[in-house]
Amino acid sequence: MSDAAPAPYFLGVDGGGTGCRARIEDEAGTMLGQGLSGPATTRLGIAAAWSSVAKAFAAAIEEAGFGKGEITRIRAGVGLAGIGRKGALEALKAIAHPFASIAFVSDGVGACLGAHSGRDGAIVIAGTGSIGLGFVEGRDLRVGGYGFPISDEGSGADLGLKAVQLALRAHDGRHERTALLSEVMQRFKDDPVEAVAWMDRATATDYAALAPMVIRHADQGDAVGRRIVQSAAEQVDTFVRVLFEKGAPRVTLLGGLSSPLEPWLAPDVRRRLKPADGDAVSGAIILAKKSLAAV
Repeated sequence: MSDAAPAPYFLGVDGGGTGCRARIEDEAGTMLGQGLSGPATTRLGIAAAWSSVAKAFAAAIEEAGFGKGEITRIRAGVGLAGIGRKGALEALKAIAHPFASIAFVSDGVGACLGAHSGRDGAIVIAGTGSIGLGFVEGRDLRVGGYGFPISDEGSGADLGLKAVQLALRAHDGRHERTALLSEVMQRFKDDPVEAVAWMDRATATDYAALAPMVIRHADQGDAVGRRIVQSAAEQVDTFVRVLFEKGAPRVTLLGGLSSPLEPWLAPDVRRRLKPADGDAVSGAIILAKKSLAAV
């Protein structure tokens, strides 16, 4: 047994639009080190995304106390937002790294792997954006997630957009003015010109920042807030049902809006949802372990 290869270590990285998390585990699944950094999405450029990934895994390596010998035994899995952008995967694969192997998937696929412990299944992510994705018997499943404002139904950005639209109509007298719509207009000093100036530079994240306000008013009984949130929940219901129709054996709801939206979902959808086994970093570690199995 003395000539056996040294035991590998596994690094998982979840690179999202708001931050990046890294974790190192041994073969037994014991956590040895973890690290955090800022946004890691190819939307910021490949160099910026990789810099954030590298900062997170460097912190995890430091916490683990690894030297060069241990680092070369690491098998890495990286889930990265925006990896589907043209040329992104090729550019990432071309970057030099110190590990035994490295594999890349989208952050959504990483989350799906973690949610179902690498088994077939699907997830619906309801956060700043929204998407349904999964894999069944080698087939990839996808529903929506084509980007705001043309898609991402039921997302935080979509909630915020609808609130602004209705607030402007209420300001004109074209729609009832409720407490929610009054508060939205207060953000713009009750001036549509301010709203237009904000819109010219607003991102999906800016619109999504209004979502907690919408949900708060909905929970307090605001009629418009309730209609907006109910509409979003119906979109999520559809995501879940379509994934089951496409053959997903199990579906998990994830993302920042998952908890506040769940009470608004249809009873049949709520009954069929499965809690996540693990997070997106767990999924990235499963990806890393798959590279070992392929050797």
